[in-house]
Formats: sequence, structure tokens, C-alpha cells
Amino acid sequence: MAIVVAYAFSTVHNDTFSKKALSKKLITPENTEISFKKILKKHSGKVTVIEVWASWCGDCVKAMPNVKEMQTNHPNVDYVFISMDKAFDKWQAGIEKHELKGDHYWATDGMKGAFGKSINLDWIPRYIILDKKGKIVIYRAIETDFAKIDEQLKKLE
Repeated sequence: MAIVVAYAFSTVHNDTFSKKALSKKLITPENTEISFKKILKKHSGKVTVIEVWASWCGDCVKAMPNVKEMQTNHPNVDYVFISMDKAFDKWQAGIEKHELKGDHYWATDGMKGAFGKSINLDWIPRYIILDKKGKIVIYRAIETDFAKIDEQLKKLE
């Protein structure tokens, strides 16, 4: 029975985000609040890659060339970056320094905060892929999974 329970828990977020995640507020570059649900609604009808990252994260920075290559290879995909930075100015500086193209949001309470917990965040960079209907097709990909991400995006476009 414990195995069934563990399996069921691990697949809870198979193709949709929890109500808890959808209700979480993030900060826009203009320093206003927006719910995760509204962010997703903005990208409805488009294949979307969500990257959860931080400017202080070495693995995130190392993955940036792969992210840029992905954006070049998949220009019709929407890109959403959610930062786990500790301060607004550090987040803004990271976007500028790495020339990240896409929509940007900041989870003010970091990886172990409410938003991070609501998406089971255990590592960054973390990539989540949504199809045109907003269904999650990849819930947890990391910086070593770019071949898998690329293959999935080719199928969805």
C-alpha cells in the first residue's frame, strides 16, 4: 500500500498545476503582483517553456547557452522565466546580464518558499513544458535534459 501511495503522490501534478500553485503570487518586472494562473492564461494556446532559475545559480548560468539555442531552434514557443533570486535588483541584473528573452517573474520567497513548494521545487534550473492547451507534458527537467526537451518541443510545435 505504501508503494501505491508514494506513486500516487509523485504523479499528482502529471498534467496540471495544483490550485495552490495557480493561486501563488509572483512579482513582475514592473514590481506588481500577478497570480501564476494569470501568467499561464497569458500563454494559453502556445507551447510554453517555464524555466525556474536564479542569477546566483551556477548550473542555471551554465545552462544559458542551451536555453538560447532552444529559443533559436523553437522561436514559436513562449518562454517564461521564474526567478528564485533573493532580491529584486539581483533578479533584474541577472535578466540583463544573461540577456534572457521572454516573460519574467520573481518568487520573492525563494526555492523553499510557497511557490517553490507548490511545484515541488527541489533543483534549479528546472524546466516545465506546457502544450498549447496548457497541459504539462514535462513536469521536471533539469539542465542535463535539453535533448529530451528539444525532442518534446519538436512534437508539440
